[in-house]
Amino acid sequence: MLSEQQRSSLGRHLAERVGETIENSGLLPLFVTADHEVADWAARAGFPFVPDPDQGLDEAATIGMNWAMEAKSSWLVLHSDLPLITTNDLTPLQARLDDGQPVLAPSSDGGTSAIGGNQRVQFAYGPGSFHRHLAALSTPAVMATTGLLHDLDSANDLESVLRHPRGEWLRSVLT
Repeated sequence: MLSEQQRSSLGRHLAERVGETIENSGLLPLFVTADHEVADWAARAGFPFVPDPDQGLDEAATIGMNWAMEAKSSWLVLHSDLPLITTNDLTPLQARLDDGQPVLAPSSDGGTSAIGGNQRVQFAYGPGSFHRHLAALSTPAVMATTGLLHDLDSANDLESVLRHPRGEWLRSVLT
């Protein structure tokens, strides 16, 4: 549905938007990325980043979790394909994490949009990952919000987001 140039632009804009939303929520984003342009942008924006070993989402999430755990911090894994996310989506997640409770948010297709805690977990991304992550966490707070439910995994997802009022910003990115 998108040209290579549009896909690249969309990826950069999504990373910027999610990173800025995380920062505006009072959190520190860490970017795990194999994209040099995203890494350069993160560095210019003052965000920490680490290279993605290109071994899949499970390994990338583990790298982020380990980075936070080494800093003696709770962790929250979000992916940059959340075009409708706002600080209002993140505030309740952070409140639960601050109380020591793990958090989990499903995507509309049964995947995982957000997962966090203060203990190590074994990530299990892929179709149906929400239920695998639910089983891996001890009494998580499950959060389902507009910004967390809508991720971009398919052309249908993109069309749905473009029809949503919060998705209007994407129109200018794709033209």
